[in-house]
Amino acid sequence: MTAPIRLYDSMRRQKVPFEPLVPGKVGVYVCGPTTYAPAHIGHAYSAIAFDTVRRSLEFLGWDVTYVRNVTDIDDKIIKRAHETGEDPFAMSAHFADTYNQDMARFNVRPPTIEPKVTGHIPQIIALVERLVANGHAYAVDGDVYYEVEKFPPYGKLSGQTLDELKDGARIGVDERKKNPADFALWKSAKPGEPSWDSPWGKGRPGWHIECSAMTVTHLGETFDIHAGGKDLIFPHHENEIAQSQGADGEGTFARYWLHNGFLNFEGVKMSKSLGNVFNCDQIADAVGGEALRYFCVKHHYRSPVDFEVEVTVDGQPFDPIKHAGRDKQVRFYSLEAADRELAKFYETLAKVDAFMATGGDGGTGAYAPGAEDLLPAARDALADDFNAPVVVASLHASLTLANKLLESGKGIDKEMRRRTLGKLAKDMRTAGGAIGVFTQEPAAYLAERRARLVKAKNIDVAAVEAAIAERAAARAAKDFARGDEIRKRLGEMGVALHDLQGGTDWSVQD
Repeated sequence: MTAPIRLYDSMRRQKVPFEPLVPGKVGVYVCGPTTYAPAHIGHAYSAIAFDTVRRSLEFLGWDVTYVRNVTDIDDKIIKRAHETGEDPFAMSAHFADTYNQDMARFNVRPPTIEPKVTGHIPQIIALVERLVANGHAYAVDGDVYYEVEKFPPYGKLSGQTLDELKDGARIGVDERKKNPADFALWKSAKPGEPSWDSPWGKGRPGWHIECSAMTVTHLGETFDIHAGGKDLIFPHHENEIAQSQGADGEGTFARYWLHNGFLNFEGVKMSKSLGNVFNCDQIADAVGGEALRYFCVKHHYRSPVDFEVEVTVDGQPFDPIKHAGRDKQVRFYSLEAADRELAKFYETLAKVDAFMATGGDGGTGAYAPGAEDLLPAARDALADDFNAPVVVASLHASLTLANKLLESGKGIDKEMRRRTLGKLAKDMRTAGGAIGVFTQEPAAYLAERRARLVKAKNIDVAAVEAAIAERAAARAAKDFARGDEIRKRLGEMGVALHDLQGGTDWSVQD
């Protein structure tokens, strides 16, 4: 059974009830990557935002068809391939593969359908032909342009008038256009560029037409949700609407529009010149992929997010001019904090799992107060415009209760305690999964985290394990002073010891 949802529609600029075309089913289209370079944190932030929307919909009982495209032919791809001497198709395919590998590290699930532009050239040409035939587009010297004045609602999504858009498009305008705001649907071939045969001669698609063609191919002329970054509202999404409704009639295309907020670095947008563009593999290697995921879901997908990071060169703040070409040292303070917070959840889940392994599940009966609050709270939050931060807050409440019950069984029936801990762990995993966290086994996550911190802090693992063995021998000989001395020495190395029923484990302090 599906839960009713309210979502913020960018077109109507308000929160509205979601009413699907087909009861129980949702068709979602998300603008995916243009694959000409490694994916960076901005790509990850958007992908995580809409993967969380998808997971939320499924958690609430909806059957989701999730389409995320790959732009594998584009001006940027051609330019980069020319600069590097690579084949543009091979280069694009490589970066598409690495993009998906990077997203997997952030628990972003593969889309239901992943169409590529080069696989839809006939559909794109057919759509352009329809626009020319019905008077919404015109051909000039092998190029085809969309005539924006033929589409009166143009500018509705972005809240701009056609006159404002004309004024903004006058610089460097192509004199062949009827209106400075007209945009390319088909670009005539240039020497050495990839091209396809068309009624207007050899050429390739413009940027915007590809998404219109792929949505109608995989979701139909009208579908439920179109999503992407706020930076795509204009011109990309505005032009998609004009193309699709120009071809198929007003009222078709996406029924709801979702846009994720910007990721800023201490109030500043990402910029290569400022040295604050960080590739996905750099982040995942430094703090683990799930830490970025957790950081993202602590913020509402529509909100701007401020990201604390420090970039230095030899201990000095990075200066893009002074330190050009120098190796940079980076501290992801926001993500390090998220990693520590995430580790607390996994440590508690590991303790609950170990506790539950020592006996039964506590049978049937009542739970401790508060144990049944998490899943209803998560459903209510995610049904209200996919409010993941409220889910995180509810997870913290469950974490606090679980730790309290682990620390002491006083004042609670033994079987109720066991029953409650089992439910808390199960529900934390369920609610966490709805926003893409707590998807790993605790032992695997904690081992990976420890290995990462060991490398970062240059800790000698063999020396630590030898010291633990020495401490065990001292404790067996009842030389507790010696055992305490070893614990203190390891603490000074940044190592914390954890005495468990089966022996002593250790972790890296951070």
